[in-house]
Amino acid sequence: MDENKIIITVSGTDKTGIVAAVSTLLAKHCVNIEDIKQTLMQGHFVMFMLCDITNANINFKDLKNTLIEEGNKLELEIWVQKKGIFEKLNTI
Repeated sequence: MDENKIIITVSGTDKTGIVAAVSTLLAKHCVNIEDIKQTLMQGHFVMFMLCDITNANINFKDLKNTLIEEGNKLELEIWVQKKGIFEKLNTI
């Protein structure tokens, strides 16, 4: 079901442990990573994740806030959106 799919975007200066920190946090909350793409552009790290929150032990709003807080600790920007909203924003 698409209502249980989310898109997570991570952006910032590259450093060791970004993928580990985000994926560990998701695993802690039983969020399944279905697809992941990352790239490095002149020292700038960008990652997109498609995740399923069907079995999550945390609601969407709290997960979003937790990821944003983790991004702040890592000096990264993290955006979390429901997949349906992400798709609509990117087709306008």
